[in-house]
Amino acid sequence: MVKGKVFLVGAGPGDAQLITVKGLECIQTADVILYDRLVNPLLLEHARPEAELIYCGKLPDRHILRQESINQLLVDKGLEGKNVVRLKGGDPSVFGRVGEEAEALARHQIDFEIVPGITSGIAAPAYAGIPVTHREYGSSFAVVTGHDKSKEGKPTIDWSALASGVDTIAFYMGVGNLGYITSQLCLYGRSPKTPVILIQWGTLGRQNVLEGTLETITAKAEEVGFENPAITLVGDIVSIRKKIQWFEKKPLKGRQVLIARTGTNRGKLAEALTKQGAEVFEYPRMQAESLISETSFIKTIEQVARYTNMLFTSPESVEFFFRGLRHYQIDIRSVQATFYAGSVKSKRALEAYGCIANVIDNVNMDVGDWLVIGERDYEKEQRFQYMGDYLAVYKTSAVKQSNETFRRLRQENTLNTVVFPSARAVTNLVETVRAQGEDPSQLLADAAVICMGSRSFVAAKQAGFNVASTSKTPSIADVIDSIQEQVQTNKEREEVEIVIK
Repeated sequence: MVKGKVFLVGAGPGDAQLITVKGLECIQTADVILYDRLVNPLLLEHARPEAELIYCGKLPDRHILRQESINQLLVDKGLEGKNVVRLKGGDPSVFGRVGEEAEALARHQIDFEIVPGITSGIAAPAYAGIPVTHREYGSSFAVVTGHDKSKEGKPTIDWSALASGVDTIAFYMGVGNLGYITSQLCLYGRSPKTPVILIQWGTLGRQNVLEGTLETITAKAEEVGFENPAITLVGDIVSIRKKIQWFEKKPLKGRQVLIARTGTNRGKLAEALTKQGAEVFEYPRMQAESLISETSFIKTIEQVARYTNMLFTSPESVEFFFRGLRHYQIDIRSVQATFYAGSVKSKRALEAYGCIANVIDNVNMDVGDWLVIGERDYEKEQRFQYMGDYLAVYKTSAVKQSNETFRRLRQENTLNTVVFPSARAVTNLVETVRAQGEDPSQLLADAAVICMGSRSFVAAKQAGFNVASTSKTPSIADVIDSIQEQVQTNKEREEVEIVIK
């Protein structure tokens, strides 16, 4: 029997960009991924389309899978010869039970590796503007569980040593025992005036903080209903936050944006929004499959030299066309056609091959021999009314696995903005969600819908979406402006509600 290998991977504190390089490589090559609730679902988008996803999430009031069952699953999948990733929030060695899982694998002689991750006790304070050590505020730092396996769940630790011997203390998941923790620290010598900060969902756009002292923080937390997951940071170093907080200043912090997707590659818009502080999910995730072995492709590609004009409808059409030339050993110099691109992205894809093309939206195909190159279901795209030949070089399909990411994000109620870059993007999203038996307009009814142009606006309205705004131009800058306007509108609405209350 050929045994597989298990990687016990730390997913980091929440921000998907804080995954380690090795951790990301493990996700990308896994046959099976067992993941927890505190793992950012966006990391699942890096998994192979055929990978098996198993949710092991734990909520305060229920357990999806008990630890013993998780251990057994890791063993079973490993014995099946699978490449397995156990994806855990933060660092698996910091209150992550990695020791128990590793022991189970070792007993069955299954090969495994522990891949460290960035732990929340350091990352969450950093995103709140607090380094956990500072020459003027504290040179010692401790991480402590906020609850344990005892009957009452209250941590049994050396409170005297902790209160008097450590400058900065990070309690993990301690909100439920906050009153006990603060009273114990004060009882054993810590000043009641010691600054405390609670950091909920640290490093994510929905990061929320609450500041106080050992004598006030419990009442404050109860008043606002503060809940886990959270880090409780205790120490004088908390006071430095007022000087160096940075994360809250990102203009799109708190915006969880779903960009309706048509292509197979991450777009420039997603990258730009992420840099502005938004959390971005491109959906549905698409995969492309080559058609270069089909008879219709072979017949057309062999006659490619006779065309005087070629129109590439997408970046993928460029990639698969040139892949076909290589496969059938056709010299690009035999192609004498003038190249046209159906979008700026297609133009850039052609330029990567050293080919210059003009971007066109509509074209008169009555003149010359035209070849339009695109995907198999090109009939969805109504921009080009062509009279020339059509070469389907690839077909696309939605990755069903991506529906799991969508479901997890919805469960956490984190999608508050939807962007439709095109009419076809609306169609793709609607068809994918309806295939799951749900109404997309109702599912995203609370999100602000932003369209990038008149076509997407019309398509969104026809699909039943309540469009909040349409960007002035279909540019990244104008989309960012539209989202910022929504942020400002929401702030003003919240201020009015507070005044009314």
